Amino acid sequence: MSRTAFYPGSFDPLTNGHLDVLRHAFHLTDRLVIGIGMQASKMPLFSVEARSEMIRDVAEPLAHSSGASFEVVAFDDLVVFAARRVGATILIRGLRDGTDLDYEMQMAGMNESMAPDVLTVFLPSSPMVRPITATLVRQIASMGGDVAGFVPASVARKLREKFPG
Repeated sequence: MSRTAFYPGSFDPLTNGHLDVLRHAFHLTDRLVIGIGMQASKMPLFSVEARSEMIRDVAEPLAHSSGASFEVVAFDDLVVFAARRVGATILIRGLRDGTDLDYEMQMAGMNESMAPDVLTVFLPSSPMVRPITATLVRQIASMGGDVAGFVPASVARKLREKFPG
């Protein structure tokens, strides 16, 4: 039986924390769909196309080494609706700390109420990537800081293009 998982996020930009979750998620499933959430109220730094490209660059070797397939999709509705649309029965969520756990537990409960056929799976972040957030990466990059330790090399290049110091 094939298992499809859905890993949603804004990925603006993709960080080493996201990469950590991807590494683990690829080993749990046969097919991983990475969903880029779009919210009309937010102005992203990178376009959906640019974020998709960054994700594909990083995810391709991980998928290949795990034997799983993957795709990247954009969505602008509820996560559970997007998960169902791609045939996912697993929803992947990364956890950095207790604050994430509190929020994600509430979200998992609401998602289960709406879609009991989609199981939320929490993946704890590795210690080295726990403090990394896309918001902090954007702030550091916009102020001329070096983000090379927080994002994949290809993403660091894109950030340098956006904020040419």
